[in-house]
Amino acid sequence: MNIRKANHYDVLAIHELAEKIWWPTYRTIISEEQIRFMLEDMYSENALQEQMDTGLQFFLAERDHIPVAFAGYSLSDMEDHVCKLHKLYVLPTEQGRGTGKKLIEHIASIAKSLGGEILELNVNRGNPALEFYQKSGFEICHSVDIPYHHFVLNDYVMRKAL
Repeated sequence: MNIRKANHYDVLAIHELAEKIWWPTYRTIISEEQIRFMLEDMYSENALQEQMDTGLQFFLAERDHIPVAFAGYSLSDMEDHVCKLHKLYVLPTEQGRGTGKKLIEHIASIAKSLGGEILELNVNRGNPALEFYQKSGFEICHSVDIPYHHFVLNDYVMRKAL
């Protein structure tokens, strides 16, 4: 498996991965309406381009040169030495093979080299990935209910010391 920094030429691959990952991940957690809305709002090709243009760094994990996962992070609060893991999505067929763990380790290494001391993420409170994050060293800090257009995101904020 190879992890590499994504660029504007990878937007279509990230978009396609999001489409393949979000439906099986969120179908039992949130409504189909919300899945469709969030895929369009956050993972359309235009939305991904805009995120890259405003500083979100994406990484692709590839197996045999085929994208199987992606992650996105930013330096959200360097005054408090916090880096934010905004996105971490792995194809269902790739889960359990260490791909997510390697992406977290890769981003944690970069964050640490930039002076980060904490890696933070939000995860939906009903997402089975919660257990994966806990096994990866993240701890729940608190719960948040975030208004998002006409939806509410029911998340845990989790942190991991670097």
